Amino acid sequence: MTAALWPLQQAVYAKLTGHAPLIALVSGVYDEVPEDAAHPYVTLGSITEDVDDAHNQRGLEASVVLHVWSKYRGFKEAATILAALDTALDRQPLPVAGFKDVSVAHQQHTEVRDPDPDIRHINVSYRVWLTKS
Repeated sequence: MTAALWPLQQAVYAKLTGHAPLIALVSGVYDEVPEDAAHPYVTLGSITEDVDDAHNQRGLEASVVLHVWSKYRGFKEAATILAALDTALDRQPLPVAGFKDVSVAHQQHTEVRDPDPDIRHINVSYRVWLTKS
């Protein structure tokens, strides 16, 4: 089975950076955060994959983790950004090179108080099902 790691990361990044409501809320969407990045922003986290074949079709079930980072006092700003992430990804089409029948669903999220008391952080994971083309 060919992994979807890189094509899936590319697809998620393209979807998020092309989603105007999200981009209006954040300074950027990053794989590697620049030193001078302003808050709030979103980072791409880990992707895990499990084989999910069906009869004669090769498939994967993946989990994509994203992180929302904010310096707003409280979680209101981060929660607003999370809602924009959902608008972009949850149950929305996601073209992934080399795969078909791609579906995405919000799996879970967690609010985290960072050791730095000025930073708020939300981890969010999306479940993605893909069938090899």
